[in-house]
Amino acid sequence: MEFTEQDLSGARFARCLLPGAVIRGSDVTGMEIDDPHLHQGALWVNGVDVVPLVEAEVNRRFPGRELKSATTPDGLRKAWAAVEEAWAAVLPTAAGAEEVSVDGEWTFSQTLRHLVMATNVWLHGAVLGREQPFHWIGQPHAEYESDGGDMTIFREPASYDEVLTVRGEHQASVRDYLATVTAEALAETRPHPWAPEHRITVLHCLHVILNEEWQHLRYAVRDLQKAAGG
Repeated sequence: MEFTEQDLSGARFARCLLPGAVIRGSDVTGMEIDDPHLHQGALWVNGVDVVPLVEAEVNRRFPGRELKSATTPDGLRKAWAAVEEAWAAVLPTAAGAEEVSVDGEWTFSQTLRHLVMATNVWLHGAVLGREQPFHWIGQPHAEYESDGGDMTIFREPASYDEVLTVRGEHQASVRDYLATVTAEALAETRPHPWAPEHRITVLHCLHVILNEEWQHLRYAVRDLQKAAGG
């Protein structure tokens, strides 16, 4: 597909596949790109792969994020402590805006609920092997229902305080697991939670949790700033 001399100003692409897309001789002033998987590939701008530059800048803005790729038990414990500390610093800034949606994105409360589900999927389900790992307060990802997921498990919380309580319990469950995890355990394999025919390491599962935490922290900070007029 090719677009030539087309005006796409203000166009919004959400959950689209654009790998290998080429933009040449075009005005991209003010273009905003948000790709949670950017660190896994390359993005060329005027002949320069900007991914390392973007990663370095995001790490600068979120101290401790650079630890998310730790591969040892002690390194993972430090990585989790860093992301917990980062979230603790942001929580007070959400006061009064917990249920505000910006540009159709999840509210702060929904973001915390999604991280509950991420812990359920990747720790309680994948790593620990619980048959039904989901807490009812979880917020599924956009494709969960269309992919055949059971939505009857989930329901809306009675209050934001309830969300905070459940979220804190789930953070503690990751912390407790990491407190005793060994290098041998990290190398063990488990069925992939979304594709059981494939096996992945426990370390991979923990990296997914850390990536989810940092990505959604970045989204939350972005939207809180926009909600405040920043």
